[in-house]
Amino acid sequence: MSVTRLKGSERARRRILVGSALGGLLLAGGLAACGGGNGQNAATSPTAGTTSTPNASSFSGTPPSALASSAASAIGSARASASAAASSASARASEFEASVEAETQRRSAAAEKELQNVKGRGNALSEVAMTGIPRAQSGGVLAVLVTITNKTGSDASYAVQVDFKNSDGKVVETRYVGAENLKPGKKEQPIAFSHEPPEPRLTPVLAKAQRY
Repeated sequence: MSVTRLKGSERARRRILVGSALGGLLLAGGLAACGGGNGQNAATSPTAGTTSTPNASSFSGTPPSALASSAASAIGSARASASAAASSASARASEFEASVEAETQRRSAAAEKELQNVKGRGNALSEVAMTGIPRAQSGGVLAVLVTITNKTGSDASYAVQVDFKNSDGKVVETRYVGAENLKPGKKEQPIAFSHEPPEPRLTPVLAKAQRY
C-alpha cells in the first residue's frame, strides 16, 4: 500500500470520528432540551427567561382597545334606548292616568248634577253596595268600592252620593260617583276617595243612589 493511500485513509477515518462526535453532541443537546430534571420525557417548552415575539400577521379580528370602545358604544346605545322606552312608557302612563282622572271627574260632576233635584235618598239604593278598601291597599287613603248593579230590564245610568261622617255623625266630605248606560244585569265598581286627612277617622255612608 502506498503512503498516499494511507494518508487518504487516515483523513477519511478522522472525518468519520469528528462527524460521529459532533452527532453525539447534537443528540445530547437535544435530549437535554427535551428532558425534564427528573429524567422523564416532558413536553417541549421554552426555557425560563426566553421570550418570543408573535407574528402580527397571524392575528385577526378587532384589537382590544377598539373592541372595548365598540362594546362601550353598544352599551351606551342600549341604555339610551332603554331610557327612551322608559320615558315613553312613563309618558303614556301619565296620559292614561290623566284621561282616567278626567273621565272620573266628568262622571262625578254628572252624578252630582243629577242628584241635585232628587228628593229623599233616590230610587236605586237596592242596586248599590259599598265595601271599604283596606288602607294598606289604598296608600293610607280612606276609600270605598261602590258596586252599582243594573237590576232592571233595560239600559240605565246611575248617580251615587257618598258622605264621609265624623264620630259625631256630621258630614265632613261628600263624593259623587256614577255609571252610564249600564246594560241589564251588568255592574260597574267606581271608587270614592276621601280627600280628608287620615285623622280623625271618618265613616263612609251611602247617602243617595238615583237611577235615570
